[in-house]
Amino acid sequence: MSQAVAQRTVPTLAQASRRFTQLSNTKFVRTLRAYRNQPRLRKVSLMLLAKISRPGSYPIVRSLVPLVSAQSMSSHRLSSFLITPDELKKARKGRAGDSRIVPVSAEWYIPVAGARNGFEEYKKQRIPKARFFDLDAIKDFDSPYPHMLPTAETFAKAMSKLGISREDTVVVYDSPHVGIFSGPRAAWTFKVFGHERVHLLNNFKEWAKGGYLVERGEPFKWPETSYPVVQPDTSLAIDFEEVKQLVQGGLKGVQILDARPNKRFTGVDPEPRPGLSSGHIPGSISVPFSYLVSVSNNTLKPSDELRSILLKAGVDDSPETDTILMCGTGVTAAVIEAAMEAAGFSGKKRIYDGSWTEWAQRVEEGSGLIVKDEQ
Repeated sequence: MSQAVAQRTVPTLAQASRRFTQLSNTKFVRTLRAYRNQPRLRKVSLMLLAKISRPGSYPIVRSLVPLVSAQSMSSHRLSSFLITPDELKKARKGRAGDSRIVPVSAEWYIPVAGARNGFEEYKKQRIPKARFFDLDAIKDFDSPYPHMLPTAETFAKAMSKLGISREDTVVVYDSPHVGIFSGPRAAWTFKVFGHERVHLLNNFKEWAKGGYLVERGEPFKWPETSYPVVQPDTSLAIDFEEVKQLVQGGLKGVQILDARPNKRFTGVDPEPRPGLSSGHIPGSISVPFSYLVSVSNNTLKPSDELRSILLKAGVDDSPETDTILMCGTGVTAAVIEAAMEAAGFSGKKRIYDGSWTEWAQRVEEGSGLIVKDEQ
């Protein structure tokens, strides 16, 4: 079929189905590509792809569907984990209806007196069609520690309610007031549960300032999906007992990076949570997340600058080194994880989910497992 013929008539799904089943494999691929390249025929081609992908339907050509789908969609894929506002805009414009690229707001603020509320701020200004990822709701409610990873069932239920599908490309972003802060944690959570297409916007503050489209008001209630229950990838996280064992073993081949402000790390300033000791884990390295973020626009700094900062702080870039990331509650630890990825640090990286809030409450007094620098 020539493109000229395709432009003159738009067949029904039934007509297209009959036409495709009569083609050889080679002609099937060529013709379906021609359909997908014509705006007027694209909807029919997508419906046809869905139909012939079902088990028992058109077995001769069904095996070719992944090939055709991947090749036809490749030009719209975002190439790296960290993306700019302009890259997001172009990718959404290039995708038909942009329904499969889903912006996800993970706006969150430390719960202190007078702090903003993430959801209320989301209603004031957001990327069009964005969902709200509530860090205070998508967590393990049976844990006494804040922001612990949710169960597989809790995560799947939350994604279903947000209308997010397993195949969606999600682009997580932060507050326009704070910049890079809580978004990396939400993006990391998607990764833990095996969501393949996850990106972090650098950042929403630049999106809003750059004049890109925003929505305001009550959010749309998205049709629920059936997000599957997938068990977490435990290789991306580490628990208290294993961290304690590694510390007592001398951290051989292991480094612990702490994203909290340096004065909390050294024990000079108190923790924001009443009664919680400040200080740090023996042998850990202070890498305040604020050092990794630009002062002018709160974006994650350029990769070469990030690499220089990390190396100067004493971070080992050897791929054989096991890196443990922590902070106060496991939120800004993910900022270091994003920075290390952008800077090209390979090697195993795990977030200590309970982080300092759990550590300071569970280690025994006088055990030597909380260090405060001498003043």
